[in-house]
Amino acid sequence: MMTGQMEEGEKPALLRRAHLRGVTVRNRVIVSPMCQYSAGYDGLATDFHMVHLGQFALGGAGIVFAEATGITAQGRISGFDLGLYNDAQLESLRPVAAFLKSCGATPGIQLSHAGRKASGRRAWFDLKPLDEEDAATGTPPWEVVAPSAVGIEGWIEPRPMSRADIAQSIRDWAEAARRAVAAGFEVIEIHGAHGYLIHQFLSPATNRRDDEYGGELKNRMRYALEVAEAVRAAVPDDIAVFFRVSALDGTGDLWTLDDTVVLARELKHASVDVIDCSTGGIRAPGPTGTIPRDFGFQVPYAHEIRQEADIATVAVGMIVDPRQANDIVAQGKADFVALGRELLANPYWTLHAARALIGGYSGYPDPYRGWLERRESIYQRMKACRSADG
Repeated sequence: MMTGQMEEGEKPALLRRAHLRGVTVRNRVIVSPMCQYSAGYDGLATDFHMVHLGQFALGGAGIVFAEATGITAQGRISGFDLGLYNDAQLESLRPVAAFLKSCGATPGIQLSHAGRKASGRRAWFDLKPLDEEDAATGTPPWEVVAPSAVGIEGWIEPRPMSRADIAQSIRDWAEAARRAVAAGFEVIEIHGAHGYLIHQFLSPATNRRDDEYGGELKNRMRYALEVAEAVRAAVPDDIAVFFRVSALDGTGDLWTLDDTVVLARELKHASVDVIDCSTGGIRAPGPTGTIPRDFGFQVPYAHEIRQEADIATVAVGMIVDPRQANDIVAQGKADFVALGRELLANPYWTLHAARALIGGYSGYPDPYRGWLERRESIYQRMKACRSADG
């Protein structure tokens, strides 16, 4: 419990519990899914993932999301992404989810299919597709698919998905969700943003189909909604389902905030619980595009979707200060705040936020708290002595 003996209603909004179906989340801080490109080439989690994700749970976060996890081998962003398309991958993630839960965090995982943005190099090399040079070192490129044969300049030309491909893909989403629950994850997020496969169906920039999955907004939303319905049906009623959106493309009036509001309303009807509000990425090789950055720059999108679609939202994007984060929740602009790179810099951000908002070390893990409280009492005595000495 983050705030010791304080009553729930007395806590700052950021530190209050949230109830999502059968899941109780200890506070409103979410560790955003962050690709680490550090799985085995077989998609298995390693000790890295235990330590990487475990530090955020020890650091007090409410929900800790594992990174974008491929629902198929073909759908991986890189060859070193986590996967959930076989049972060995499930078993490799089981101890990670269990450790997160043992620390008081809610274990979550983001499921993903990269579509035309698959078969890439790890981000710290460059944002380019795999090629023959990579094949010579054991990481060959693979075929990529998309709603239409609309590629990214300099990337692998995608193969348009047939109706059979789409039907199989929806089954793959559902099967990955079942595996995620079996591994112990209590929140499942569907990645529908950042120019990956679902976003490619949504945006007119990438969807040129002339069948029931293309054309007017209703048709372009069809794949997203069928995925959401399949995932919801595949997991128990007490498991929360999030859906990450790019609230707008950032490339003109193609996929707009108004479109996202319509989608969010339909996702709510499909029993999605929370909309995770990001932006951009439809044209860029990387996960996001050219949306201008400022502190909390995506909060207005989370607020608009929350108000207009009457659904819980997550705000993300340059949220770095505890009071900024608390105000977002307290003012009803979003139900949760998600941090990414800020937590890479400071995995204990949530605990520091609690100290900034209410003081003390009550939320710290027991092995840490006693030593820190003892050190604090020593500091106070030292300060008193210095003050007495004049």
